[in-house]
Amino acid sequence: MNRRDFINVLSPNIAKKYSFPENPPSNKGLSPYSGEWNFAQAAHLLRRTTFGPNLSQIHQVQQQGLEATIAQLMADVPLPEQPLNADYPADVSTSIGESWVGKPLNSVNKQAHIGNRKRSLRSWTRRVIATEGIHLREKMTLFWHNHFPTREITFPELAYRYVTLLRQHALGNVIDLTKEVTVDGQMLVYLNGNKNVKESPNENYARELLELFTVGKGPLIASGDYTNYTETDVVEGAKILSGWYVKNRNTTDESKPTEVLFRSNKHTLGSKTLSAHFSNTVIAENGAEEYKDFIDVIFTKSTVAQLIVSKIYRFFVYYDITDIVQQNVIDPLAQILVTNNYNVKPVLETLFKSEHFYDNLSMGCMTKSPIDFIETALKQFNWPMPSDLADKYKLDLKLFNLQYKTGMVYYDPPSVAGWKAYYQKPSFHRNWINSATMQRRYFIGQVMSGNGQNVNGTEYKMDFIGLVQTTSQPSMPDIVVSEIASMMLPLIPTDDLVLYLKNILLQNLPDFEWTDEYNNYLANPSDEVVIISLENKIRKFLRAIMALPEYHLS
Repeated sequence: MNRRDFINVLSPNIAKKYSFPENPPSNKGLSPYSGEWNFAQAAHLLRRTTFGPNLSQIHQVQQQGLEATIAQLMADVPLPEQPLNADYPADVSTSIGESWVGKPLNSVNKQAHIGNRKRSLRSWTRRVIATEGIHLREKMTLFWHNHFPTREITFPELAYRYVTLLRQHALGNVIDLTKEVTVDGQMLVYLNGNKNVKESPNENYARELLELFTVGKGPLIASGDYTNYTETDVVEGAKILSGWYVKNRNTTDESKPTEVLFRSNKHTLGSKTLSAHFSNTVIAENGAEEYKDFIDVIFTKSTVAQLIVSKIYRFFVYYDITDIVQQNVIDPLAQILVTNNYNVKPVLETLFKSEHFYDNLSMGCMTKSPIDFIETALKQFNWPMPSDLADKYKLDLKLFNLQYKTGMVYYDPPSVAGWKAYYQKPSFHRNWINSATMQRRYFIGQVMSGNGQNVNGTEYKMDFIGLVQTTSQPSMPDIVVSEIASMMLPLIPTDDLVLYLKNILLQNLPDFEWTDEYNNYLANPSDEVVIISLENKIRKFLRAIMALPEYHLS
């Protein structure tokens, strides 16, 4: 069953067929791509590296070329401004319009205050994604969020610090990121690192560090021996990692800030000896720096690079790693990662410039993640935002909340392994799609192309006519259909599909009817009758595209 047919099973009322490549991935390697650079290649690159491009961005990338675009995607950019107190006047430490980061909570209405900061963080996160521009950082932040997952926003301050840490290192050094995540407050709470003391060692983080974050488990080859590490390494690792603590997690006292501390009196003293898988290395007593020594030893193993690169491939290219893909793509990328001391940029640059990435078999082969599905539509439909700060945060929260019941919510991966779509064999990305989530996606599509969201009595919805005006010739229905469909679908639409969609836009009327009506709008842009007529046509056209199985592919 090919990729489109899989989704079509869950949407049997879709009549239009569309030709998609079969499941096997490309056999091409990492040689630099030397083919034509046109709309299709530009759109494919942006679909995979950002949360959905609009027409203007695709045309910009098409014009500036591959090399310049890769440089732009990976350029150093400042961190986004911190989340704000947008609508909570009861916050005694933070005025409206100021950032609450690093500020104490109210002592009298603490839980309500925590709830407000959770909402603020979710709204802010949605806005950061929406304003990412042509840059890879936000997609890589989500990648690391899946690789080093934590769950829930129990402590807003810690959740903000955690996601900012991922964002800071998104395109940086994997070893540095691993070290900082290990003693990050959010991670210490999630995997009980803050409870790991010499009197009662907690092995949770040590186990996941080895099994999921670095060397990987491997097949069981003997009792307590998992090919790449042993139970002894977990036990010794827990001792190495002991003594860290998160203090004042939801502080209400400015003089007692939230902080991560190392308590030497809770740390297991003495040297620790690792297994033969790590050459029986002895980790000498080194106090607060000891965990770094442990991680440095872990990263001497080549399986770390293999694991990281394989996850990058499954996140950005395709889930099926065949023997040929392993040989032609994964192995050389892993070597690039090691050669560059685990700096991830050279790996990403090589992958996104490769003939493998731009092969037809690499296009339209991945199911969009729910966050990708939602944010792509919102960006491409060009939703207006309120000017009022409180209303802006309220609308962004409503749009963020569309993630619920789709199978993917930012800040809430289902387990320490992340989202199943990135690791569970053999279904991988197909985990995003089932009868329940598909219905939810269709509902979201109706919302996005409908009357929008109400915030304080004002309806915010997509600018239907403004979307058409982003095309090169808005008065020509063939151009409108072809360009918008090419933006929204993962492969350039066939002539038959363009004709099918055009008949929906025109409601089976001749082309000149659209041209005349659009020109009437230009002559009378406040004519509500013309506006409503155009919007209804465009709405039906967009819903027809979003109802296609291939719309759910990237």
